[in-house]
Amino acid sequence: MSESQTIDSRTGEPARSLGLAGAANARDLGGYRTADGRTVRTGVALRSDALHRLTEEDLAVVAGLGIRQVVDLRGLNEVQENGSDRLPGLDPAEIARAEFTDGVAAIGSGPVRLVHLPVYSPEHDIYVDLRDALASKDPAAQRALLGDGGGERIMAEMYRWFVTDPVIRSRFAETVRLLAAPERTPLLFHCTAGKDRTGWAAAIVLTALGVDRATVYQDYLLTNERSAATMERIMDMFTRRRVLEDPSLMRPVIRAEAAYLDAAFAAVDEGWADFDDFLGEGLGLDEGTLAGLRRNLLAD
Repeated sequence: MSESQTIDSRTGEPARSLGLAGAANARDLGGYRTADGRTVRTGVALRSDALHRLTEEDLAVVAGLGIRQVVDLRGLNEVQENGSDRLPGLDPAEIARAEFTDGVAAIGSGPVRLVHLPVYSPEHDIYVDLRDALASKDPAAQRALLGDGGGERIMAEMYRWFVTDPVIRSRFAETVRLLAAPERTPLLFHCTAGKDRTGWAAAIVLTALGVDRATVYQDYLLTNERSAATMERIMDMFTRRRVLEDPSLMRPVIRAEAAYLDAAFAAVDEGWADFDDFLGEGLGLDEGTLAGLRRNLLAD
């Protein structure tokens, strides 16, 4: 893949979008600068929302990206509700076999490999809680869950859980290990909206590479721009179908908010001496893996 970066003529910033009609939040982590003056390579680490809505044209674009590996961070309930990924070079039945499971699974021995690393636990399945509250169409139940800052609390607690749960940390750690292996990239990692689990995974990777914290937040919040039309369609659907008496209750859940990323970084600060200690002790990433990540993802 070329390391040249297309520049958005409107903003002067790297044009990160992968241009997928069925995955509006699919974008490249490439182009960011590190503290030591290097640049994250383009076309190597890609982040996205789920790939179940890809069009035939999208599949052709994905094939042209030369992706060798896709990491799906969704839980089983989400896959069952929305559908498994569509990927060029992999049989849909094979994809479903990997993704319709509660545990870690991998398929594909050819050009493309799919790894299912579900960031999921029955104790933190906010997807089911939200689905049940919406399906009930009970304003009192919805307000009890989401009102008076409930939505914000749910999201902040989930981001803390990304950091405090050892099993969940292992899923993020494995994503980093796969990115550190040159034979496994280009790699695309995703969850459902490409916002929360994908956002924290991207924050880990960019921080490990030496990208400054302000830029990490910039990348995280870019979801709100990329997914703006999707968010508005969701809010319109809530209104038209009268799913919620007060649709605004869902805005904190469907948006990326700096406070949520704050919660994850705060949990790191509470549990480890610094982020490097979190990478080593918290995620179990040794120096060889981190050196491999930097070799793979950074250009001078």
